[in-house]
Amino acid sequence: MQHEEQSVVEAIQGDKLALQQLLKQEKEKLYRMAYVYVKNEEDAIEVFQQTVLQAMESINQLREPIYFSTWLTRICINNAIAMLKKQKKIVVMDEIVEQLVDGRSEDLAQKLDIADALSKLPEKYKTTILLRFYQDFSVNQIANVLDCPEGTVKTNIHRGLSLLKQSIKGVYSDDRKRDFN
Repeated sequence: MQHEEQSVVEAIQGDKLALQQLLKQEKEKLYRMAYVYVKNEEDAIEVFQQTVLQAMESINQLREPIYFSTWLTRICINNAIAMLKKQKKIVVMDEIVEQLVDGRSEDLAQKLDIADALSKLPEKYKTTILLRFYQDFSVNQIANVLDCPEGTVKTNIHRGLSLLKQSIKGVYSDDRKRDFN
């Protein structure tokens, strides 16, 4: 979501109301991103709150107003990763368990396999895939968030998808050879 550049400039200059409005526009996206990483509501809320606090404290350091959203997303991702490293805990997929209990398990097995495979990916691949396919970021936006070249982002997406495909290949593809004659 592109923000009015003027509102971002005002926030950088110290307008707390402008910053509050900008953060309000981003809150849902930030919470979802945090939740994808930490996999539970309490930790996602804590990551979100840390992100907001950090943004409020360092908004004056944002050099390019056009990158407000990517700057905020980077803060959120860094906070989520820091929390995971600090806690070193196994993530429980509460949402998936709830779906099982509710009986909506038709494509749940596939979602569970993909979520499991995604959680096992190296951090750089997981982050690029989450930003690209779960947050609909462009390659350019991901490069800005992760502060790396676009070519690296493309490579990480490609390699991450390859690893995901290998991880779930036996489950969803028929490895038997077929005779089409």
